[in-house]
Amino acid sequence: MKIPNKLLKIISLFGLLVFGFIIFLLVVFKIIIDERKLPSLQISEKNRAIRGSVISSDGFNIASSKKLYKASVNTKCIDPGKKELFIKLFSIYSGINEKKIRKILNSRKGTVVLSYSLDPKQANYLKELARKLYKMDVFVEYIVGGRSIKQGLSVTESGESRIYAYDDILTPVIGYVRKFEDEGYTKISGVKGIEKYYEEKLKPIQDGLLKGYRDVAGYIILNRDAKIKKRIDGFNVHLNVSLKLQKNIENMLDRMKKELNADEIIACVMESRSGKILSLASSNRFDPKSIRKRDYKSLNAAAIEYTFEPGSVMKPVTFALLLEQGLVNPYDIVRTYNGRYKLGRKIITDEHKEEWMSAENVIVYSSNIGIAQLAQKLSNVDFYYGLKKFGFSQKTGIDLPYEHIGSIPNPSRLKSEIYKATVGYGYGMRATFMQLMYAYNVFNNNGKAAVPRLANFLSTQNQKQYALPRPKQKKVLSIGAASRMQKILIKTVEKGTGTAARIEGLVIGGKTGTAHMVEKGKYVRSYNSSFFGFANDEKNRYTIGVTVIKPKKVYFASQTAVPVFREVVKILIEEGRLTPKL
Repeated sequence: MKIPNKLLKIISLFGLLVFGFIIFLLVVFKIIIDERKLPSLQISEKNRAIRGSVISSDGFNIASSKKLYKASVNTKCIDPGKKELFIKLFSIYSGINEKKIRKILNSRKGTVVLSYSLDPKQANYLKELARKLYKMDVFVEYIVGGRSIKQGLSVTESGESRIYAYDDILTPVIGYVRKFEDEGYTKISGVKGIEKYYEEKLKPIQDGLLKGYRDVAGYIILNRDAKIKKRIDGFNVHLNVSLKLQKNIENMLDRMKKELNADEIIACVMESRSGKILSLASSNRFDPKSIRKRDYKSLNAAAIEYTFEPGSVMKPVTFALLLEQGLVNPYDIVRTYNGRYKLGRKIITDEHKEEWMSAENVIVYSSNIGIAQLAQKLSNVDFYYGLKKFGFSQKTGIDLPYEHIGSIPNPSRLKSEIYKATVGYGYGMRATFMQLMYAYNVFNNNGKAAVPRLANFLSTQNQKQYALPRPKQKKVLSIGAASRMQKILIKTVEKGTGTAARIEGLVIGGKTGTAHMVEKGKYVRSYNSSFFGFANDEKNRYTIGVTVIKPKKVYFASQTAVPVFREVVKILIEEGRLTPKL
């Protein structure tokens, strides 16, 4: 059957209409499901949190952080007739030389970064400038792919910078930080010292976020529709260390290092009752802002990372163990063989050549022969665990990372008479400076060991304070034994090897130690000299330690470490922390 031409035309026309309608529907559907290319009416701005500060006990920011900002602009959007105006105004507001700005703008077409390291003050000035330039029509539109683009001056956060306002003060204890990139933002984290130990407290807690509709210049409109997430910076760490005391002691150590021609001098002042460290100073320091190759040896905190044979400063510890167990009476008589004594194959010698000494004078005049014989009264097990109780071969718990533990002979070795003798006067074992501070504090704290603490408390940016955990003090000696040891150490300063430490009107006690150094497994003619003790007045008690590493002019502790100790005490007097009784 043949379809009439008229009907065929009607069917064709209807088919075309249906096809056109289907195409229309497809286009509409595509528009609906496709991502729209219109600029978003809402924008968000992140306000990065920063690292907390490290603050001295007298309120100075030893380490703090500041934000860095970058300024960028699209060169295609700068009106050619107003380019010089832009350069001049940007230079005034930023402090950057006009020639440098011009060179950057001419380097390429498109978005260029004019500076990566603007401080917050400069950034605020430039944000204000950006608004003014927009109103002055310095920026123009240009067309890309049918879209009109107009970009002004953009000022955004680029990273964080760590500031050490007092250069090398409290290094290496304060430590240093490293930089790393996170989504184009420069962040920092602690590597050594306080910066490392308190990393989890110091690091930023929560970034702020501002989200809302934008105005014609692209800035967020702050109204009830805007969403704000509060920025929370890291905690501030408040130290027990006084900046003034620390600086005065460091200046003195610098002077004494030159005078004694030493490799390094370490000194520490600790409140005996609390364990609070008021100063932990070294003559070998560095600037955390610009560490050079020559600083590498100074990056480690020698007070906790350098181990050495302590020498005669161990004699009071050995004597205290004997006293505690009732194995010696201070008035017992000990034969000292005129300064030369043979024990097995080993010849032990004394500087003071006496035939007989009282037991307490073995400490006062530092007799190797006397303590070598007295040490034999201790059983190997009691000697080993007694040393551990005093803190040797284990961490003191000071709030610094990478603390070394040193070493003591195991109980089976301490069965040997030779090992008992040598450990008794500080050889055949290794200790850190801080372990000796910990041990000597027992004598000035009624027999209790206090964990050394550099930090006191934490605070937030709104000044709310949070206490740090206080380690419980541990009993090491009875009050009677500690009191007797204190008197013996006072006598050592009054009449024995530490007389150069005497200062009228103060109660001062301590013990010298001069020990051969080991290099490549052999004893050499180099020495470490130390003096550990205390200085008290009617109200205050301080445990003080000094170690002079490899002095070359003179090496006896009485001529090296003791004068440094005395200088520390004089500084404490000058600052009103000790008051001599007239």
